[in-house]
Amino acid sequence: MSDIKKITTPVSKDVLTSLRAGDSVLLTGTVYTARDAAHKRFLECIHNKKPLPLSLHNEIIYYCGPTPGAPNRCIGSAGPTTSSRMDIYTPELIRSTGLSAMIGKGDRSVEVIDAVKECGCVYLAATGGAGALISSYIKSSQIVCYEDLGPEAVYKFEVESMRLIAAVDTLGNDLYKSGPMEYLASIK
Repeated sequence: MSDIKKITTPVSKDVLTSLRAGDSVLLTGTVYTARDAAHKRFLECIHNKKPLPLSLHNEIIYYCGPTPGAPNRCIGSAGPTTSSRMDIYTPELIRSTGLSAMIGKGDRSVEVIDAVKECGCVYLAATGGAGALISSYIKSSQIVCYEDLGPEAVYKFEVESMRLIAAVDTLGNDLYKSGPMEYLASIK
């Protein structure tokens, strides 16, 4: 296991290219939530040559639909959504916006990994099933756009030391492929 990489947004290309699949990451700064309904609207803007409601250049999208917060909490559960749901939108979004990174859970399609390599961004994995724990890293939350989508609205989160793992690096190394192979080799 590698040392923990502390990353603060905005993330420079130098930091992105230094990450390797399997690296542990502590992320601090701004991330935006977006799930499939928001991704669809982003691409409608791009296809219609209209500006997006926020700039995604050098930003990080977290695939998450948070729940409302309890009293004195800015957010409720904020666990990752299965990333493959966004795969039909992601390659074009990466190429069109200059997105730096995505956070979610689960493996990605070949098309997404190709766009990640081509554009020098990364895919970070959050622990599924740990939405209440992940919400403790979120220090503030506000809706940015698409409020009509309810929990699928785009939120701006300020996070502090959010624990993640680099799942796909800028070279296209994929922990979801290499991890099981390394494990199987270790038990032989």
